[in-house]
Amino acid sequence: MPLVALAVAALAIGFEQLVQWEYGPMGIIAFVALSVGLKARNTTVSGIGAVILVMLLAQSG
Repeated sequence: MPLVALAVAALAIGFEQLVQWEYGPMGIIAFVALSVGLKARNTTVSGIGAVILVMLLAQSG
């Protein structure tokens, strides 16, 4: 179990670094809002984070 948790944490940190490198500080804010909203089961906060991420993805394409 600790090995799985360590692997998931490493993947999350890697994804966070990728988002920061690709989309800058706004990407990190959106990712944090999405993850905090999902963890707290707050649909408003997670929705805001998801919308910001979608807008950043649409802007780069």
